[in-house]
Amino acid sequence: MSAIAEPPVETPVQEQPKTAHEESRKPYIEFQHVYKAFGTNVVLDDVSFDVMPGETVCILGRSGVGKSVSLHQIMGFLKPDKGRIWVAYEDVTDYPERELERIRKKVTMVFQNGALFDSLTVGENVAFPLRERGGLEEEQIFQIVDGLLEMVGVPEFRDLLPSDLSTGMKRSVAIARALAAQPDAVLYDEPTTMVDPLMAHLLGDLIKKLKKQLKLTSIVVTHDMALAKKLADRLLFLHEAKAIFFGSFEQMSRCPEPIVQEFLQLDSLDFEAYFGAQRPAHQPRFEAS
Repeated sequence: MSAIAEPPVETPVQEQPKTAHEESRKPYIEFQHVYKAFGTNVVLDDVSFDVMPGETVCILGRSGVGKSVSLHQIMGFLKPDKGRIWVAYEDVTDYPERELERIRKKVTMVFQNGALFDSLTVGENVAFPLRERGGLEEEQIFQIVDGLLEMVGVPEFRDLLPSDLSTGMKRSVAIARALAAQPDAVLYDEPTTMVDPLMAHLLGDLIKKLKKQLKLTSIVVTHDMALAKKLADRLLFLHEAKAIFFGSFEQMSRCPEPIVQEFLQLDSLDFEAYFGAQRPAHQPRFEAS
């Protein structure tokens, strides 16, 4: 008697191998109906958006609307209360720390404070991910560090400590350290907050250059409309825990939501009072090139 065929066992989506062509048509990062609250404070309420490979999405909105919380959930530092989060084509929502560590080798984050090691020099900070990964001779590490510092425009600071640097320079070094991990995607948390207008412009140019040269997938949380104009392929606008707009700048200009139109019309003097952000009153407006 012939054996009864067992029904095929379906392989979980995140474990199925994908070709490069298949992956290019799927979001690299995706939020699916994500909810997050801290006690009675709801910060994300049914938020959905996606980021395609090589795309830059800027997340905009007032302070406290869940912009940075979104980045922390992508990194796995926080878990959603409901919904699913996909990163690097995998559903990471329920991943244990061991699996999240693997994902963090593909996706890295540049924190607002830089998160540099105070006791290490700039060069040692950038070398840290290289030494952690292993497999490189010290001479190779030195060459890569020098190349990364040159790429972000701070080669002369290699032997300085982070305490010797301005806020903007620390962020440039933090970007170099993030790139040392050879990620597929970089998350930037308020990269131009608390820096002078010239440094803000340079940081924007740097992030844009890295996107073009390295084809990086990026999410940028920002209050800086000039930065968003320079970088964003699409924008997500969060308001009162909701994603009230997700699309291009052209679409944003036609968005009927009053808060979105107010945001677009704000001048630099209104900015600090409205968003609580530290921004010079006379910051020039840079147009996207």
